[in-house]
Amino acid sequence: MPITLKSPVFAGNPIRSKTPKPTDPFSPTQAFETLKILISGQTHIQEPSLLTFKILPFRKGRPLAGSSGDLVKKWHLGWLTFDEFKVVLEGSEVSLSEELLVYLGYDDGDDEGEKSGVVYWGVDVSLGDGLVQKFGSQQLSFVQLTTLMVATDWADDKAMGQLAIAGYARALLEWHTTSRFCGSCGEKLIPIEAGRRKQCINESCKKRIYPRVDPVVIMLVIDKENDRALFSKHSRLVPRMWSCLSGFLEPGESLEEAVRRETWEETGIEVGEVIYHSSQPWPVGSSSMPCQLMVGFLAYATSFEINVDKKELEDAAWHSREDVKRALTLTEYGKAQKTAATKVDQICKGVEKGQNLAADFGVESGELLPMFVPGPFAIAHHLISSWAHQV
Repeated sequence: MPITLKSPVFAGNPIRSKTPKPTDPFSPTQAFETLKILISGQTHIQEPSLLTFKILPFRKGRPLAGSSGDLVKKWHLGWLTFDEFKVVLEGSEVSLSEELLVYLGYDDGDDEGEKSGVVYWGVDVSLGDGLVQKFGSQQLSFVQLTTLMVATDWADDKAMGQLAIAGYARALLEWHTTSRFCGSCGEKLIPIEAGRRKQCINESCKKRIYPRVDPVVIMLVIDKENDRALFSKHSRLVPRMWSCLSGFLEPGESLEEAVRRETWEETGIEVGEVIYHSSQPWPVGSSSMPCQLMVGFLAYATSFEINVDKKELEDAAWHSREDVKRALTLTEYGKAQKTAATKVDQICKGVEKGQNLAADFGVESGELLPMFVPGPFAIAHHLISSWAHQV
């Protein structure tokens, strides 16, 4: 049976579902003013004192995380209060300033109309080498987001929400790292609006820039007549993993045109009808393109002879519906989850072991499957599954 999710992995962020009024204490503007007061050390805070600030540190794109040791509950994000974060930074290479923190969202706690709640911030502490040991003593560690992605219980809405928050924070912080200078005049860019925008410091320019989203088309190409689908294999993926074709949108190009062009360039297959399926935020791509949006399509082939571009792909091949169904049925995604959760637990305890997480996907009774496809954390899985199980 296909695996269905309430929302795609990295979507459904629970702290970005509403836009607060500018006058609310947990709005970006008001929360940032409170932040400046806290950093200055002033204590005469009135209305803003109803707020709690929680901060999620990142190091080289990896969020701080911990493990309960219970592999059913798996991992949790390493949120710190403002006071805890301030103590951690003492004696480190990172100086506490309002420009360091980026507004992520809020939970207003407004069950009875009382304006109180939690404001969430992200922060990049990649320059603080000594912080790794400090967090390690608390059994917290900076864990790769893709590892957390595999380790997440995809049926747990709360866990999925935490993963979405971490994904959004990573994308925003990576954007800050890569967007340091104005593209118009070359002057320095500084954060504004609590880190959600940046602005050129040149008085004659003052250009504002916003976090960009790079659209990526991902498509399952289908041969209707022979009831099969086209799969590709990349050398950068683990052996035996087959997935959908994908590629970036080019200027002046529609999404459907991009699907047809990328399919032709990579495999020599011509595509006619293109049907939208779904989309997924993807903040775990390269740091040069930290805010990607995967836009998924089913595409119907009008030619069938494959001519692989070896610069782009290791291989491409048609696979029958029955073969794909078998791969989906026998691939042990639950086992991969437990493997990743164990790795997170080891990392947080300082006992990281080099283990290929995906190697456990395609194992049944000790036999390696001839092919397997990405897990439910990837839009490719849902494109493939929707075709394989359609009536």
